[in-house]
Amino acid sequence: MTAATVAAPRHTVITRRGPIDALRDSLVLAGRNIVKIRKNPETLLDVTLQPILFLFMFVYLFGGAIAGDTHAYLQMLMPGLMVQNIAFASLGTGTALNTDITKGVFDRFRSMPIARSAPLVGAVLGDIVRYLVAMAVLVITAVILGFRVHTDPGSFLLVIALMVVFGLCLCWVSVFVGMLVKSPQAVPGVLVAFIMPLTFGSNVFAPTSSMPGWLQGWVKINPVTQLTDAARGLLNGGPWADHAAYAFLWALAIAVVFFPLAFRAYRRRVG
Repeated sequence: MTAATVAAPRHTVITRRGPIDALRDSLVLAGRNIVKIRKNPETLLDVTLQPILFLFMFVYLFGGAIAGDTHAYLQMLMPGLMVQNIAFASLGTGTALNTDITKGVFDRFRSMPIARSAPLVGAVLGDIVRYLVAMAVLVITAVILGFRVHTDPGSFLLVIALMVVFGLCLCWVSVFVGMLVKSPQAVPGVLVAFIMPLTFGSNVFAPTSSMPGWLQGWVKINPVTQLTDAARGLLNGGPWADHAAYAFLWALAIAVVFFPLAFRAYRRRVG
């Protein structure tokens, strides 16, 4: 055995790849995540059962008290639940990545000639399937209960696009936490402390005017509130463009801050 062999590193160093190659690598790994979902559909239970439970619970327990009528409350609540569903769906990204790291999957990634960012970007892109399934289940259930879109199909598709973009940006918070904590079980607990003030400290469940003055300040600038108002305008009719732009800027800011943080934590974690 030569001295060069003894000094060889344990893992092959990943070569630098261009943006097109990095995107191709990310899409391949996104496909891997989609295959995992297809083979283990039970991983979607969290994003399908929880929103249905929230829908039934809030509409039939609190709808009469908040809106005076369960049907009117369903029309108000559904767009907001779509936003909340996307926010909670992003929790799974960090948990899945942390699980892969603890099982040694990322050691195999390091020995492959792929872009260093591909495992993270691929995991985030793969979550688009989770978002679409989660929203499809929620919308179908709401329609059965009496929810109706009062605008047009184009507005509905725009809502879906806004939700997916918001979820993809929010995912980077989940990825960052997944890179920091030591065990997969700790990821949801940390992220819930971040997601709960966003979703419940908004106008998803109740009008902003019904809240204390000190809380209204936060609710009005909350990106979940802005995205909810945009979705309500697109689905029920009313102004939406300003709310959508504000929510998009919020989402972009989240991605700009947490993508480099997540990647830096990833490099520290796996070397």
